[in-house]
Amino acid sequence: MNDRKELKMIASTNAPVPLAGAAPDPEVQSVAKRRRFTAAYKLAVLEEADRCAVTPGAIGALLRREALYSSHLTMWRHERDAGALAALGRRRGRRAKLSAEQKQLAALQTQNARLKRELEQAHTIIEVQKKLCTLLGLPTAAIDENSGSES
Repeated sequence: MNDRKELKMIASTNAPVPLAGAAPDPEVQSVAKRRRFTAAYKLAVLEEADRCAVTPGAIGALLRREALYSSHLTMWRHERDAGALAALGRRRGRRAKLSAEQKQLAALQTQNARLKRELEQAHTIIEVQKKLCTLLGLPTAAIDENSGSES
């Protein structure tokens, strides 16, 4: 019974019915591509959206005209506030491979930052220990500034 309904539906349409053993239609359907917006376009849309904020419904009209979503504006505003044109023009996808010098520089910068944090922590611990000794009335070791040794 379902086959009869399908046949009636096919017969009622004006579309050609493929014959058994016939070659399929070679026409390829177009595939949607991801839209890419330039930094200049993003800034121009954001400026126009800021001007439209005064009139009710103007931002909606702008979004419909440009075929955009409100999330585009939100994301672009955050990017603009974070880093202006540099953040707006960033490319998506994998980052370029770093050279050996760049890898070494990144590793040294990371190590330097870690050592600075550890040094800051050590200074804080030493200050707390000194304050604790003075509160408890315990003797503290005085460091001779000329030789750097304890006296």
